[in-house]
Amino acid sequence: MPHDQYNLTEIPLGRLRRRRSAKWTTFPDDVLPAFVAEMDFPLARPVKDALVEAVELDDTGYANPAASHLADSFAGFAARRFGWEVDPGQVTATSDVVGGLRALLDLVTGPLEGVVVTPPVYFPFFSIVPEVGAELIEVPVAPDGKLDLEGIAARFQAGARAMILCSPHNPTGAVPSRSELEQLAEMAAEADAWILADEIHAPLTLPGVTHTPFLDVSDAARECGICVTSASKTFNIAGLGCAVIVTASQRAARIVSRLPAGATHCGHFGVIASIAAFERGEDWLDQVVARLDANRHLLKDLLDEYLPDTVYRPPQAGYLAWIDAGELGLGIDPSALILEKAGVAVSGGPRFGSGGSGHFRLNIGTSPELIESAVRSIAGIA
Repeated sequence: MPHDQYNLTEIPLGRLRRRRSAKWTTFPDDVLPAFVAEMDFPLARPVKDALVEAVELDDTGYANPAASHLADSFAGFAARRFGWEVDPGQVTATSDVVGGLRALLDLVTGPLEGVVVTPPVYFPFFSIVPEVGAELIEVPVAPDGKLDLEGIAARFQAGARAMILCSPHNPTGAVPSRSELEQLAEMAAEADAWILADEIHAPLTLPGVTHTPFLDVSDAARECGICVTSASKTFNIAGLGCAVIVTASQRAARIVSRLPAGATHCGHFGVIASIAAFERGEDWLDQVVARLDANRHLLKDLLDEYLPDTVYRPPQAGYLAWIDAGELGLGIDPSALILEKAGVAVSGGPRFGSGGSGHFRLNIGTSPELIESAVRSIAGIA
């Protein structure tokens, strides 16, 4: 049977504006939204079919991830996609990655104990750390997204109890190397610190690099690491509420076993969609990865032509482009003027912490036409 072919280049704007998600309802219709991490592509056919079947069966009750074999589905996907052998018995459902990370922080840190984050980084990290009473410690990444291993080691040696590892990194799109992760694991193990690995963008790693799951790099990583990930960003199903927490040691599994019941709840439709994605969505995923690969290079060409004073390194993973607009004269947070004068909604760099000044994040998980429209509109005010 031939594979489904998806039209990922011609996405009618009128159809997109009929969506009721945050991306398409936060701003008026004269604004082109390119901020929140939602893609504009059509859903994978197996995911859509699974959700339609559930609606037709009036199957809208509570989730039962164990009976639905979510853990087995994820383990199969991890083996095929990353060569990562996951024990389904060490996979636990949760509602979303941020919620899972917050619940884990509650268990691995005490009051005022340090948690390392690597800005500019996904901004919810800046709220969940103080919410659990821990101290937020920033160790900025290099401009190319590489980890400052010496800086992290110093913080561990000074008593930091945990680190949130964003791998692949958001917003830079950098993918840590196996060597970086091996060194990180050794440092954390030596300091008896935990690495909580957010790997939500991992399946969207683009050609030229390889994503290495943190729990797969060494025995030290398995002892000190816990992974939280989801099909949500990859398959555009964030609104359905399902993620997984993965461990690879009895020590880590004991931590997860202490999670409160509320932290292991997830959405029934999220489970259904995730299983369909993990088991039958890879043909769609391959096509999306190819489209994103083309889009990141298209953006480079457009910026070179229309906004040559910007600095942009094409992401190694995902559909979020991190752009240094410091030379455009748009201020510390370019997103404000870009919204007001260009009619394009982007994410402001300062929200991502240290290193975000003068930057903005642009969502390129859309058609080439809308990427060009966004760039040309921004160029009109620069």
